[in-house]
Amino acid sequence: MARKKILGSHVKRLLSGVSTHGRRHLSEVETDLLQTGLLLEEAVEKLTTSFIAIHSAVGARQEAIDCMLAGGTPTAEETAKLAAMSGEIGTHVNSAITSMQFQDMTSQLIDRTLKRVTGLREFLGTLDEHGSLIRPGTGSDEIVERLGKVSMALAIQSLELRSVLRKSVEQQHLESGDIELF
Repeated sequence: MARKKILGSHVKRLLSGVSTHGRRHLSEVETDLLQTGLLLEEAVEKLTTSFIAIHSAVGARQEAIDCMLAGGTPTAEETAKLAAMSGEIGTHVNSAITSMQFQDMTSQLIDRTLKRVTGLREFLGTLDEHGSLIRPGTGSDEIVERLGKVSMALAIQSLELRSVLRKSVEQQHLESGDIELF
């Protein structure tokens, strides 16, 4: 009877560990995907705003150029406004470039998500590998020993995976400075 209790305890602990590990990593995958979606949504909104502003500024500049080509003489105010449009267009282009930094951050999030999925697949593979060694006629003592080894191997894999995964996503590639999210 004591062997059955020990065996049941080991099976319960193993299944609980697999469940906890799997849920934790799937929850992190879900969080990373939600963050990626929010980041993409915000970046696309900012890009759209920047491109509309660029289009508007270029259109206004073209109207002034068309007026001058038609023989009109711009006033001092129109000349100043025309000169200022170059700076305005530059500002909107810089804003668009800054908004494109999302590619670096989303790439990091996707990479981290893939590492989690790969880690979870390896975790389940380890469970299968060790579990396949337990045959129908295997004695209780050997099953308890194998379950202990499985639990230890899974705990080590879990710690290794956790140590590889960073919690924050950082932008480091464009000249506008560093950004850290999540």
